[in-house]
Amino acid sequence: MQSNRGRDTAPEVAVRRILHAQGFRYRVNYRPEVGLRRTADIVFTRARVAVFIDGCFWHGCPDHYQRPASHQNYWDAKVQGNRARDLDTTERLQGQGWVVLRFWEHCTPEAVADAVGAAVSRQRILSSQTY
Repeated sequence: MQSNRGRDTAPEVAVRRILHAQGFRYRVNYRPEVGLRRTADIVFTRARVAVFIDGCFWHGCPDHYQRPASHQNYWDAKVQGNRARDLDTTERLQGQGWVVLRFWEHCTPEAVADAVGAAVSRQRILSSQTY
């Protein structure tokens, strides 16, 4: 498992490339909150938007996850732990005022980039209206 990428996966890079071409600037593999020992794939610090692109196998995608034939107890616990951590991360960040966006790796990069761009733009408008 050590050789599996934790960052810069093909879906992440494709989304980042589109966002960058649209003029968005962001942090990559960044901790949104100092006290939270978890990183988001793409973070817009000023707009307070954290984006996670979850792998279908590692996070148990309902459409694409296939339970391994061997060591099922290990993998069941591993995937359930990942899902529980994802939920905890989302709740913690939302509790601190972040907009958390989660996408599966099988989503098209264009659709993900459009959703992220819309959320960041919306947050920028909301933050400029509050004085």
